Amino acid sequence: MTTFWSWYVTILSLGTIFALTWLIFGTRKGQRQETTEETVGHSFDGIEEYDNPLPKWWFMLFVATIIFALGYLALYPGLGNWKGVLPGYNYLDNEKQTPFAAGVQIADGSMRHAGWTGVHQWEKEMARADEQYGPLFAKYAAMPIEEVAKDEQALKMGGRLFASNCSVCHGSDAKGSYGFPNLTDNEWRWGGEPETIKTTILHGRQGAMPAQGPAIGEDGVRNVAAYVLTQLAGRQLPEGVEADIEAGQKVFAGTCFACHGADGKGTPAMGAPNLTNPAAFIYGSSYAQLQQTIRYGRHGNMPAQEEFLGNDKVHLLAAYVYSLSHKAQEQ
Repeated sequence: MTTFWSWYVTILSLGTIFALTWLIFGTRKGQRQETTEETVGHSFDGIEEYDNPLPKWWFMLFVATIIFALGYLALYPGLGNWKGVLPGYNYLDNEKQTPFAAGVQIADGSMRHAGWTGVHQWEKEMARADEQYGPLFAKYAAMPIEEVAKDEQALKMGGRLFASNCSVCHGSDAKGSYGFPNLTDNEWRWGGEPETIKTTILHGRQGAMPAQGPAIGEDGVRNVAAYVLTQLAGRQLPEGVEADIEAGQKVFAGTCFACHGADGKGTPAMGAPNLTNPAAFIYGSSYAQLQQTIRYGRHGNMPAQEEFLGNDKVHLLAAYVYSLSHKAQEQ
């Protein structure tokens, strides 16, 4: 914050508090001290108000809030660039911005961000957690993902990471929902190998199904949807629906095979799903839903977790996700 805006915020904040203080004491000064039966001389809907002072406890409550406000602004950030007098979490190395979360203020002239803030409080808690659990995460990170997936304690930790970071999209049971894949089966868009799963979590994925409606027209959309549904997914068309499946096959061969392959079994390197298994259709596998996907396309985004979780936690999380689709096989 620039010096101008720092002073602007400071003067505005303190000026408001002092103005309220003057108003409270100024209005009380002119009030009578004793109670009376006299009214203030006006009526609201037949209700009259006695001309009595505020109760003392009410006045003291106002005073207490002012004292609290001034104390808070002295201890914590709130007045422009003022950081507060409480020791905060400082940066010892201004070049590398190394976080120092011990809660001790060191007056060596090189620190930054002295004083309490929510971010610094989070830094302190994270530093404490890393100190306590870091060696355990590092231990599992040094093991192959397949081995970590067999460790009961590791799976419990991975399950908590999943619940905190992944369940909002994939569900608490990891079976996904509309637009989000089921992680308990063997239908992997980008591959289900342990290291591939870890790469997906670390760096995220961007999946795009381009809209084909403008290129192939409505007849092409209906026909290719019918071909995918009947010849690749092995299902029946809804009753009363007529479509040229042979024409749809030609459209597929000329438009869709580049991503999904000539046999429709997908291309993991491109994130193109296997069209021979309806479980791979995360946007629905009905005839109408297939047409919608072909006509308007789809765009999916798996956010990268490396910045938020780091390599060691992602390694543990990948082991947990890997275990979800291998439990049934092992049993």
